[in-house]
Amino acid sequence: MTRLVTLGANSFSSAPSLPLISNTSSHFQLPSSFSFSFSSKLTASGKRDLVLRGCKTETKLRDSMESEKELPEFNRELYPSIEPYSSGFLKVSDIHSIYWEQSGNPNGHPVIFLHGGPGGGTSPNNRRFFDPEFYRIILFDQRGSGKSTPHACLEENTTWDLITDIEKLREHLEIPEWQVFGGSWGSTLALAYSQSHPEKVTGMVLRGIFLLRKKEIDWFYEGGAAAIYPDAWEQFRDLIPENERGSFLDAYRKRLNSDDKEIQFAAARAWTMWEMMTAHLLPNDENIKRGEDDIFALAFARIENHYFVNRGFFPSDAYLLDNVEKIRHIKTTIVQGRYDVCCPMMSAWDLHKAWPEADLKVIQDAGHSANEPGIAAELVAANEKLKHIKIGA
Repeated sequence: MTRLVTLGANSFSSAPSLPLISNTSSHFQLPSSFSFSFSSKLTASGKRDLVLRGCKTETKLRDSMESEKELPEFNRELYPSIEPYSSGFLKVSDIHSIYWEQSGNPNGHPVIFLHGGPGGGTSPNNRRFFDPEFYRIILFDQRGSGKSTPHACLEENTTWDLITDIEKLREHLEIPEWQVFGGSWGSTLALAYSQSHPEKVTGMVLRGIFLLRKKEIDWFYEGGAAAIYPDAWEQFRDLIPENERGSFLDAYRKRLNSDDKEIQFAAARAWTMWEMMTAHLLPNDENIKRGEDDIFALAFARIENHYFVNRGFFPSDAYLLDNVEKIRHIKTTIVQGRYDVCCPMMSAWDLHKAWPEADLKVIQDAGHSANEPGIAAELVAANEKLKHIKIGA
């Protein structure tokens, strides 16, 4: 069973909770009438020992925690930037060709990175979450995203099409099984893919859980998150006339699919800027500027809206939760920012309750973005943990 670990500047790991200790001995009475005393002293090496004495047992605890000695100290730093050693385009339908690339160790353990959005595409920094000496790192741009063609195309673009594409790419690269890494919409796709092909997945790292339920869509696109970001919300809201504000999803769909390119671009900028302005706990100017890029924004907004209007093309609202049993055996770490406004923690918590075998790491001083320091550190550490398990297998 998993343990919930909260991480942040003022939080502790799941080590046992002890009273504040001074150099003097103290004595406590437990409700069970079991009494014990403890004292602290400095050893010759300069470490401080805590000695607990009970009726029949005496346990010695060092502040370095003896029980943790066998656990490796996982790296939490992003790896240096690297370049792909191979790349190409894979034709996955009569309409679509997807861009893919490989970096790291050609003979390493394969891991596939599933980007967010949908429509967000990949970026060079995505490679840095993985040890390039151990991992064979595969990135690809989903249909209509990034370098994939045709750009921003919605035809034959569903979750199930993407799952088929992932399998086609795996077969094309002659990979029998791989680790799956995904954040935000990437976590949605990772869950859907692994539930469809659990035998192909060796482990998962998920971030910013998005289950694409109606309450999650309503929270972010129908006014819920406006309570936290009223200034950013006004820019998103004001593009739509008051008589169309009963459903912002539908109002934006109309504009993002307009025959007038300028109307499309205006809607795409407003849609994308809303997400970019809310993705970090602290404002990130570099991220916000992405909303000003018409090419990026058009794919991002059109494809997101297309998937969200269609509820991810899932047959039921709780589809991903209802099918957790298929992936319960897969070693998984979930990394979630406590103050994630785009994908609120309720979804990570619901997944945790349905799937307690997965480790849930809550980052107390973070929002949504994978590039926030606390989240990035835990994503790297999660990959290191899976690496350690693979090496020890």
